[in-house]
Amino acid sequence: MAYTIAVAGKGGTGKTTLAALIIGHLLKSDQKPILAVDADPNSNLNEVLGITFDQTVVSTVDEIMDKKEDLSPGITKERLLDYQLQDALVESKGFDLLVMGRTEGPGCYCHANNLLRGFMEKLKGNYRDVVMDNEAGMEHLSRRTTRDVDTLLVTANPTPVALRSAKRIQKTAGNLKLKIKKIYLVLNETGGDSRGEEKMEDVGLPLLGRIPYDEEIMERSIKAKSLLDLPESSVALQGVKEIMKKLEIL
Repeated sequence: MAYTIAVAGKGGTGKTTLAALIIGHLLKSDQKPILAVDADPNSNLNEVLGITFDQTVVSTVDEIMDKKEDLSPGITKERLLDYQLQDALVESKGFDLLVMGRTEGPGCYCHANNLLRGFMEKLKGNYRDVVMDNEAGMEHLSRRTTRDVDTLLVTANPTPVALRSAKRIQKTAGNLKLKIKKIYLVLNETGGDSRGEEKMEDVGLPLLGRIPYDEEIMERSIKAKSLLDLPESSVALQGVKEIMKKLEIL
């Protein structure tokens, strides 16, 4: 079974950057294949991975559910979903990307969620690791489309607002009764104010590590360039290496 790392955090805390750096580190360590899941409705993980996508999982499910009365005899929704979701999977060198998309929409999603859950469980069996980029509300996790998470990394900048948000994310995970084995805090240093660090003990999460401010990442983010080919000298990449060592994944 694939080892699943989920990353969540308030917007602007560097969670998508952290997810991309983890994927990059796993690729450099030859820990393949990897399934990258963009579960943030803003859907920009593909940019930092340097690839494009044409369709999302939710849009595919919506289309199938809309056409359920028009299916040919002998073709089940499950079979059609498996077939069409394979088309939503973007293949790249050493990893594949699945973009979940927005969950808002009319009608009940119960049956659609069940279909999607079955697809995700089968899909995960093809990969060594799964890295999920989630929004702060962890909407896709709350829909149980992914059952188990081995490690949830909650990102925050060392500011009071971001740290309070990290605490709320931890509470959300608890309220949803998700199957998360371990939860950690990861600090993304922005090179700015750090007056919130004295409040870290109030978050209630063990600090797994820090990602140092990296000017090259900032430049690449502005230009929407991939983070997968960062040089080994990248201080942010070195920070991710230390975090992965502590998780004892490699």
